[in-house]
Amino acid sequence: MKSITMKQLKYKAVVMGMSAGGLVAMKKLFPSLPPDFPVPVITVQHMHTSQDGFFVEHLAAGLKITVKEALDKEPIKPGHVYFAPPNYHLLVEKEISFALSIDRLVNYSRPSIDVLFESAAPVWQSGLVGIILTGANGDGAKGMLAIKEHGGLTIAQKPSTAEYPVMPQAAIDTGGVDKVLTIQEIADIFKEFNKRTLL
Repeated sequence: MKSITMKQLKYKAVVMGMSAGGLVAMKKLFPSLPPDFPVPVITVQHMHTSQDGFFVEHLAAGLKITVKEALDKEPIKPGHVYFAPPNYHLLVEKEISFALSIDRLVNYSRPSIDVLFESAAPVWQSGLVGIILTGANGDGAKGMLAIKEHGGLTIAQKPSTAEYPVMPQAAIDTGGVDKVLTIQEIADIFKEFNKRTLL
């Protein structure tokens, strides 16, 4: 079968945000990602500013896809799950690379989901998928609207299935969420990327 290139896919990147309960959610979601997953997955997980790299190492154990912290000015590649480092905002630049920032907290958080989503939306526009999972505050709701306004696809975890439903519900309440799904249903969508039949 002919290999799938980024240009053959409607969607070019996935951005995800979560807070409390995120580790459990990701351990259910990320095993569905193969090593040749054709787009990057860029993630903000709220964590303590003193958190070291163990979080990423623990999550990456046993996964087939590459999982790493994003570096400043690093080119963004498919087949990788990138995480914002603790105490840094993570932004996407038009050159399809990362920028790290220590600007003020946004929604009491650094990294902030809104900062990532709002920077990624104009870069990938209709080629972006935004996903909000479990969490205990409203970070990411404005960012989901930005993705929607640029033509991207927006997905929130079904609040009744989230360990902490506040974050996905805040996104849903904006009216900017296209689909409300369980973790398993989101994993099923990821599997469709390699079939080029996504939604």
